[in-house]
Amino acid sequence: MAVTRRAVHIGAGKIGRGFVGQFLAASGYDLTFVDVDDRVVTALNDARQFVVHEVGDEPVDHTVTGFRALNSKTDRDAVVRALAQADVVTTAVGARTLPLVAPLVADGLALRSPEAGTVTVVACENAFNATDSLHASVRRAPSLDDREVDAVFANCAIDRIVPDQSGVLGEHGGLDVVLEPFYEWVIERTPFVGSGAEPPEIDGVTWVDDLQPFVERKLYTVNTAHATAAYHGFVRGIRLIREALADPVVRPEVDGVLAETTALLVAKHGFDPAEHRRYVEANLARIANPLLPDTTARVGRNPLRKLGRRERFIGPAAQLAERGLPVDHLLGAIRVALAFDDPDDPESIELHALLGSGATAHALTEILTGLMESHPLFPAVRDVVASTLEA
Repeated sequence: MAVTRRAVHIGAGKIGRGFVGQFLAASGYDLTFVDVDDRVVTALNDARQFVVHEVGDEPVDHTVTGFRALNSKTDRDAVVRALAQADVVTTAVGARTLPLVAPLVADGLALRSPEAGTVTVVACENAFNATDSLHASVRRAPSLDDREVDAVFANCAIDRIVPDQSGVLGEHGGLDVVLEPFYEWVIERTPFVGSGAEPPEIDGVTWVDDLQPFVERKLYTVNTAHATAAYHGFVRGIRLIREALADPVVRPEVDGVLAETTALLVAKHGFDPAEHRRYVEANLARIANPLLPDTTARVGRNPLRKLGRRERFIGPAAQLAERGLPVDHLLGAIRVALAFDDPDDPESIELHALLGSGATAHALTEILTGLMESHPLFPAVRDVVASTLEA
């Protein structure tokens, strides 16, 4: 008799449905989506299926079935029971939302019986060591009360471009997702050592012993290039990412930041320069895909997060500065990120409120980037912030 494998995925948005959820369903898991948006939960339960459209030279449609959906606000007890029985728990809610998800996960872990076995927890977020952050928040939850639970928390790196879906309706209540064929889902294997458990079988996952090179390669190539094109394009009034990459002013800036991050990645992780060049070129082609009409406003949203200490601009620039290597184009990207002004993006509003608060460039540099005054990158970023205040 076949054993039922169960997965719970928290966050039924585009990445949740079109990437993580798709692969969990394809792997044969009895899948439960969890979300707070009752419209999405109702649509999932009514439709019982949706389609993931891969667009490119050889388009492919994947029909996703075999799932249910629960609302964690209105049916919390059912969500906790599902978590208590799960073999795999994943999230795609945004890194800043993980502390809000943690009590729910903790309650599910607290309810698990010894017969449930080991549960694997993976936060599939666009942030460094997101699962570690979730784990720390889970451990602080009152329901666990410092008890040990049979769970393995593993960090991962995910990479798949999912553009704005406003024009995507399909036949399944707006649930269909359009995205690129390329994907990368890399999960660290090391947390399983000594646990007595093996990594779960999940289609599309690459298990590695050292996640850091993959995380930094993706973040400092794909995300840095994407955001650079978005911010430079936005301030020039360019709407689409692919149009920004074709712009004679924007493209050299994107190429410049990639030359700087390439220098870091090759020096730090020993990537083969020719192989990494191919990786860069492939990802520029992905970003410019004419079948993915992504906008500079969408890619540029959440500038406060993207200016963070370990994020796509400050992260590589800080390490380059420590090595005495050039950061001119990364500083240029920081400058236009500070100029990103979208009234529909809450973080953009918050950013400009900070810039208009009367705080000094010195203080704002610390607040916005997390850089310490003693860091070699600090003076250059402070100068960029000061020029923004003077503009």
